[in-house]
Amino acid sequence: FLVAAKKRRKIDLCLDFFRRMVDSGVRITVYSLTIVVEGLCRRGEVEKSRKLIKDFSRKGIKPEAYTYNTIIDAYVKQRDFSGVEEILKAMRKNGVAYDKVTYTHLMDLSVKNGKMVDAENLFDEMRERGIESDIYVYTSLITWHCRKGNIKRAFLLFDELTEKGLSPSSHTYGALIDGVCKVGEMGAAEILMNEMQSRGVNITQVVFNTLINGYCRKGMIDEALVIYDVMEKKGFEADVYTFNTIASCLNRMKRYDEAKQWLFRMMEGGVRLNTVCYTSLIDVYCKEGNVEEAKRLFEEMSNKGAQPNAWTYNVMIHAYCEKGKVKEALKLKAEMEAKGIDPDLYTYTSFIHGECVAGNVDEAMRLFSEMDSKGLEQSSVTYTVIISGLSKAGKSDEAFGLYNEMKRKGYTIDNRVYTALVGS
Repeated sequence: FLVAAKKRRKIDLCLDFFRRMVDSGVRITVYSLTIVVEGLCRRGEVEKSRKLIKDFSRKGIKPEAYTYNTIIDAYVKQRDFSGVEEILKAMRKNGVAYDKVTYTHLMDLSVKNGKMVDAENLFDEMRERGIESDIYVYTSLITWHCRKGNIKRAFLLFDELTEKGLSPSSHTYGALIDGVCKVGEMGAAEILMNEMQSRGVNITQVVFNTLINGYCRKGMIDEALVIYDVMEKKGFEADVYTFNTIASCLNRMKRYDEAKQWLFRMMEGGVRLNTVCYTSLIDVYCKEGNVEEAKRLFEEMSNKGAQPNAWTYNVMIHAYCEKGKVKEALKLKAEMEAKGIDPDLYTYTSFIHGECVAGNVDEAMRLFSEMDSKGLEQSSVTYTVIISGLSKAGKSDEAFGLYNEMKRKGYTIDNRVYTALVGS
């Protein structure tokens, strides 16, 4: 009955029946106790489940590893280190050894908190105790090593799991493909995808999107579109992520008409535009100089449930500042601050540029100095913009002063800085 109630998620019924068992003097087994613990943890009552184990331990019913693992799993999901440590102490006190599931949960918690050394130590401890890792453990470690950029270690683990006769899953391959794409090794990504096909491992839409994104990051739009075609032939429909990745790449390549076509194509397919898509489209129109259409989309997006973020505001602010329309940009700055979105480096650089374009170099310098009080470090672009403005305004001494400051701070001095110095 307890099992049936738990499977149907009738937790209250499960607990009520358990209480009646206890009150009636029915012998409680570790298995029955574990079922109730699972029910409590599923409902978020982890502390109550821990107390229950403690109470029954005093009555001579010693929990097994799988009972403790249930609570550890709940704490891991909450990223509660102290809770996990308390359970581990109880396991040691009661002489309950860690099993594969315990180690898996502990490694999962370590990697989620970025403690890869701890995860690797637990992995080694498992092997020393003769506990074999499964594909889930290997995939988890590979995933987090790839996210940290430790590609070499990820491949060593991949080779190890195949040597042990384990079959890599689509998640395992997906993690490796994501890792090599992030470091720009698209040749390796293609090899992995081909290996997936030869092994009969299902290539998911996530993998296709990862490859498309990898090629787009390198500006290899033609190769990205080939992968897109393969994805379509496999029966996958492009999602928001796919369309936006391709459109963003075309935007960066200044192929604005094509970028818009991909976003329009998405809308025609019934895919709802999110904040990222709206911002991409707004950015395209701004770069084309069509700020009015960009403004219309900016106003439309909120009505369609897509709220502007810092990037959206910055795109619009930059467009207004480019045209010297600082008043319009300031209205947007006030709006974003009212929404709790703080101006960042990009916002300030845009305003400094806008004030320079409008001939208000003193205000540009005030904003430049204000960045320090806001905890924002000026970039080389910020310096170049203000140096250019000062030079054009005939304030060469101040311009050279900032140029020397750049050198002292270790910024790279390129041709754009030298051009800014002569005020051209």
